[in-house]
Amino acid sequence: MKKFILFFAFLITVVSFGQQKRDLKLNKDTNLIEVVYYHDNDVVSQTGTYTTDGKLQGEWLSFDTAGKKIVSGNYDNGKKVGKWFYYTNETIKEVDYSANAIASLKESQIN
Repeated sequence: MKKFILFFAFLITVVSFGQQKRDLKLNKDTNLIEVVYYHDNDVVSQTGTYTTDGKLQGEWLSFDTAGKKIVSGNYDNGKKVGKWFYYTNETIKEVDYSANAIASLKESQIN
C-alpha cells in the first residue's frame, strides 16, 4: 500500500509538471533547448536549457508567483555544479555543489 501511495504521489507530480505552460526553442548556436516555464498566473516560474537528450544544462533560474527570483544555479550534463543561491525575504543561502553533492553552505542576512 505504501508503494502505491508513493507511486500515486509521483504520478500526480509528473502530470502537474507536464501540464505546466512552457515555451521551448532550440538554440542552433549552442544546440541546447531553451525553456521557460510559467506559473498558473502566467508569471515566469523557471528558465533554463536542456541538452537535446533531455539533461539540464547551464544556468537555471526559479521565480515565485510574484516574479521574484528565489533560486539561481548551474547544471552540467544534468548535475548541479558550482555555487547555487537560494533567496528568501531575510536570507541568501549560498550552496556550493561538487559532483552533484553539497560541498559547502553559507548563509547571509539581507540588509
